[in-house]
Amino acid sequence: MAITSTGLNAATNAEYAEAVSQVDKSVLGKDDFMTLLLVELQHQDPTEPMDSEKILTQTSQLATLEASENTNKALEDLALALGSTQQFSTISAIGKTADLGSNAIGHDEGSTSSFEVYFPQEIASGTLEVLDTNGNIVSTMNIEANEAGVYQFDWDGELSNGSAAESGMYYITASYKNPAGDDLTTRMGAYPIESVRFEEGTTLIKVGSSYVPLENVVEIY
Repeated sequence: MAITSTGLNAATNAEYAEAVSQVDKSVLGKDDFMTLLLVELQHQDPTEPMDSEKILTQTSQLATLEASENTNKALEDLALALGSTQQFSTISAIGKTADLGSNAIGHDEGSTSSFEVYFPQEIASGTLEVLDTNGNIVSTMNIEANEAGVYQFDWDGELSNGSAAESGMYYITASYKNPAGDDLTTRMGAYPIESVRFEEGTTLIKVGSSYVPLENVVEIY
């Protein structure tokens, strides 16, 4: 590695020059104010020295600036620490239920709409209901006996009267019985949290077969 006449290697000089070039020269820091104060003291008129009160004022301003910079740095570090803590605290939600706040699906006429519903208890028998915006049941599907869990359903858009559903919003609920004969209900939009993923500062939780941002969750229980 080449050595310059100053005793520093060329690579170090290049790195230093690059670092200096990236410094924002439009902003003055505490070191800049200290330099200005020293230069002012060096070039003052010996017959009219600077007022000691003025020196104390400038020194006090310098100390205030340094304290402000230290406070800002501490707040930035605290914000990063709190962000990390909040992210990792989400891990404790695994196994709980996340409610996305809506059981609505958007259906396009002539197409098939797919969605998932979570059944907290074992299914002995049941019925899946599709409701319109007025809360009327417009279509139903039988649910086969199965274990508790998340299951996908496909609705072809056929209404109970045999006609095709128009494009719009529809709502999914389900009524079912467990092996003990208890009447139970559930709906689309509430799922157990299976895992948590962190991606570019965003916390994602896995509900059903999809990952959704934590901010989309309205309740965890």
